[in-house]
Amino acid sequence: MTYPFPGMNPYLEDPELWPGVHGRLIVAIADYLSPQLRPKYFVAIEERIYQTTGDDKLLVGIPDVIVQNSQAAINPKIPNIAVATPAIKPKTVTVPIPEIVKERYLEVRKVGTKEVVTVIEILSPKNKRTGEGRNAYEIKRQRVLGSLTHLVEIDLLRVGEPMLVFGNGTQNDYRILVSRAENRPQSDLYAFNLQDIIPAFSLPLQAGDSEPLVDLQSLLAGIYDRASYDLVIDYSKEPVSKFPEENVVWANALLREKGLR
Repeated sequence: MTYPFPGMNPYLEDPELWPGVHGRLIVAIADYLSPQLRPKYFVAIEERIYQTTGDDKLLVGIPDVIVQNSQAAINPKIPNIAVATPAIKPKTVTVPIPEIVKERYLEVRKVGTKEVVTVIEILSPKNKRTGEGRNAYEIKRQRVLGSLTHLVEIDLLRVGEPMLVFGNGTQNDYRILVSRAENRPQSDLYAFNLQDIIPAFSLPLQAGDSEPLVDLQSLLAGIYDRASYDLVIDYSKEPVSKFPEENVVWANALLREKGLR
């Protein structure tokens, strides 16, 4: 099945699918860049690890410990002694349990010194909502922006609060930030919407080096095909993150044209 959307596929933003999409895209970018960066650079897949609690999906129910029989219960360990049923019965409650979160990202490093030249981040839902995930990422982001390392920040999620930048007065569905160390605080923001092709960008490296063009659109289409997402996604239904109102008619027409509705 051919990739159905001209740009980002909103059905891939489904929380059940996104972790797989994120992981595959990280690997696809690394595999695409590695042969082009040899022999001066190599691409490392790294992990950011933190603990989070409070997410509804991380809550566990505690079963009732109520004795169902209304008569007095007998303690088998102490014969002939009646144990009265408590007058106040406990309720079933939930408690937040800690979750260890691992988020992958890429580092372009110099061969020999292992100096980090460029960091490539693909945002996750936890990065875009209040909590430990956003805090952990913002600390990392500020550290990179205050260094001599370039930052590429890819946001392919419409939900959540975008990362802070100044000078962007428009609301867009998706964004790619390319922040070159030598140009800061100025950076390049590729802001695009559901109907747009995902823009390609040059990967920032050290001065004088040939910079490969990263075509996320082709990489995403390749992932869609290899992962057989067409067999998993039900296009007859609305995506979890619904279409913007101004795009409902366009999306319906597009999916009908592709024979998916």
